[in-house]
Amino acid sequence: MNWMKSILLVGALTISFVARAQLFPHGETFTRQDTLRGTITPERAWWDLEHYTLEVKVEPEKQYLSGSNTMTYKVTGKPDRMQIDLQAPMKLTKAVQNGEELPIEHDGSAHFITLNQAQEQGKSYDITFFFSGKPVVAQRPPWDGGLTWQKDSNGLPFIANANQGIGSSVWWPNKDHPSDEPDHGVVLKVEVPENLMDVSNGRLIDTKHNRKANTKTYTWEVKNPINNYGININIGDYVHFSETYQGEKGALDMDYYVLRENLEKAKEQFKDARRMMEAFEHWFGPYPFYEDGYKLVEVPYLGMEHQSSVTYGNAYGNGYLGRDLSGTGWGLKFDFIIIHESGHEWFANNITNKDVADMWVHEGFTAYSENLFLDYFYGKEAASDYVLGTRMAINNDRPVIGTYGVNYEGSGDMYYKGANLLHTIRQLINDDEKWREILRGLNREFYHETVTTKQVEDYISDKAEMNLDPVFDQYLRDIRIPVFSYTIKDGTLAYRWENVIKSFDMPVKVWIDGKEVWLEPTTQWQSKKLDIASPTLIVDRNFYVAKMNVMGE
Repeated sequence: MNWMKSILLVGALTISFVARAQLFPHGETFTRQDTLRGTITPERAWWDLEHYTLEVKVEPEKQYLSGSNTMTYKVTGKPDRMQIDLQAPMKLTKAVQNGEELPIEHDGSAHFITLNQAQEQGKSYDITFFFSGKPVVAQRPPWDGGLTWQKDSNGLPFIANANQGIGSSVWWPNKDHPSDEPDHGVVLKVEVPENLMDVSNGRLIDTKHNRKANTKTYTWEVKNPINNYGININIGDYVHFSETYQGEKGALDMDYYVLRENLEKAKEQFKDARRMMEAFEHWFGPYPFYEDGYKLVEVPYLGMEHQSSVTYGNAYGNGYLGRDLSGTGWGLKFDFIIIHESGHEWFANNITNKDVADMWVHEGFTAYSENLFLDYFYGKEAASDYVLGTRMAINNDRPVIGTYGVNYEGSGDMYYKGANLLHTIRQLINDDEKWREILRGLNREFYHETVTTKQVEDYISDKAEMNLDPVFDQYLRDIRIPVFSYTIKDGTLAYRWENVIKSFDMPVKVWIDGKEVWLEPTTQWQSKKLDIASPTLIVDRNFYVAKMNVMGE
């Protein structure tokens, strides 16, 4: 992929805002709606999100939502119209500021509001958006996204949203772009039938009985910044249990909400949550949301990393629905959904990508967290076995980095190619404590921030004290796997990198007749005199590379 050319093409699309579809380097076709969703448009650029107060009434039998979102924002630039996102069939029915209804121009999923009141730079304002409708029903959550309307074994409604890819605007109106999070969090007021409970993000601060309507309203408060797709509603016949974890920042409330019928199974299976917290605070630093607590909530789909309200549907068993994704056996030592989705609290929720093209920052690091969980409890070799086993899931079909400005992720390889990239970098640093400090440092440096992949790459290179640009470019922006090409003749080893970008010069550890040797190949042939005429050469398995003896021996 010509990366810079891709960026320039996205820029051209952004500027022109043409309605027709455009073709991009890997055959992707994008439309004006993709650009409106994926770009910091002028109507998004002049204001900064500060807070949401989201009120929603959920009517299970009608599969219907209605409510309002009062948004607080600060003027940071020259005011223009305001872009708010809400996807059909949901309808944005009204926008009100200071009691005055504002004009709305609808353009697909983007809605442009003309503000009548003067907007003074540096000052904060409120605007309330009213919405209603039957949201998209998720057919295969969490992959396709939307609302899930199911019933438990007792015939009671069991409802949840999962909308990472499709976007939170699939069910409520907001600034649906990952670069801007509400700095001061969100309040969620969710009205549900009297016999059900809503569990959402943050802490429960109020429960109100609406006796005439035979409903209850649960009010949850999130004090920290939160990404839009992490905001969730989970509705069912829940029961609750909890524990307190003494973590790096003191006492952390860990709350669990499960269907009544699964309480005993959950009390046993959810012990992995405590183990997760111990391992990840070791590797990544303090849990990023002590103020909001940690929750694990049963839902009618597999699971998702909703901030401080991680959702769970892994059938109360280890592995990924009972399977070991690595094929090594180590994946059955933990509940995949508890470990993976909770790992996102550090990478996705604490550190969030500015553009979904950089989604590998979420998924690569979190897939790698599975390996680090094993490292903490079962040792380094077990962890290596696991992450190397996941290579069988890598397709190398297209670059891990997606296309910028059009809400387009890169290859699904962002998970385990991303994990193996990080595992390889750990070998290059060759100092486990230094590597651990880099991971913890990322979570300090970018605490509660949105980032670009360049910021993450530069931070790792800086703290590792080595130029890792060629390594990131090879694994994130190219689809080829480096080949260590070599030959040994008359006691001389000749070697180089093949199948790589021109600048690729990654050091590699090899074993020559059982002796550890570090080499520094480039794309040009180099040679090294050996003590043995015809030794055996093995490339260290922890480097995600291939090996080829050009003499065929």
